[in-house]
Amino acid sequence: MTKIAIVTGSTRPGRNNSGVAEWVLAQAQLRGDAAYEIVDIADFNLPLLDEAYPAAYQNYQNDHTKAFSAKIAEFDGYIFIAGEYNHSVQPALANAISYLNAEFANKAAGMVGYGSAYGVRAMEHLRGILSELQVAHVQKTGMFSLFTDFENFSTFKPTEQQAASVAPMFDQLISWSTAMKTVREGALAAV
Repeated sequence: MTKIAIVTGSTRPGRNNSGVAEWVLAQAQLRGDAAYEIVDIADFNLPLLDEAYPAAYQNYQNDHTKAFSAKIAEFDGYIFIAGEYNHSVQPALANAISYLNAEFANKAAGMVGYGSAYGVRAMEHLRGILSELQVAHVQKTGMFSLFTDFENFSTFKPTEQQAASVAPMFDQLISWSTAMKTVREGALAAV
């Protein structure tokens, strides 16, 4: 069965990101088309990138990197929960992604964004990062507003209209994750 990680994008105390990730997981589990799991980047205690070698070498020196690498490598695809921070992707998410390379290559990703402008700017910056890592990111996205989809700007309670935005993303992600398995198999055969 296809395995999809729902990757949190924040490590801040009191973060909204966890509530969004839990909601996305609940929606995913209703589908029954893949095995979904939350991967909370906070669980890995990743400091500001502290590996001596570029991630492409996979010459990891630190236990936190090795643990994060092993977890991320388990999946066929990803859903990144991308809150907008300073018109960009959250620093903790950019840092976590920067630790790895091959673990993400030739896999698919969807995005769920939130912020004052639905997280659109965060997702656009995340697309550039994922492209460099050879991640096939789907076009459809889940988009949520801090003003209408969060009670008191903290409790995630999406409107019906915005909640519906995740279904097309899931549909594309499952198709692409399945297709990318063939790409990875072809890349292994060529080695």
